[in-house]
Amino acid sequence: MTEDFYCDEVLSGKTQVNIVLETENVLAYHHTRPFWPVHIVAIPKKHIPSLIRLEESDNELLLELLGVIKKVANIVTEENGACRVITNLGEYQDSKHLHWHIVSGEQLT
Repeated sequence: MTEDFYCDEVLSGKTQVNIVLETENVLAYHHTRPFWPVHIVAIPKKHIPSLIRLEESDNELLLELLGVIKKVANIVTEENGACRVITNLGEYQDSKHLHWHIVSGEQLT
């Protein structure tokens, strides 16, 4: 996998995704290789390496991203009774692009 799957594959259009919600600056879609029965990824369309690399100039984008995450989490919770919202940092972060997972159910093996 490249360092930034989201820019290199998803946002470039090389990898087609099943979109859940999209705004001008944010994309939420079903994970291409899910680890949970419900596994949605939310990303900013702007490249930001990770949560801890956000700049103050990204505050509006972060609010828009959190708004999308909230809407998707609400849908998943209504449909499944519960969900988790997860982001990874450092070595836990496979793709070096800020992204959040909205998941529900027991983790798949």
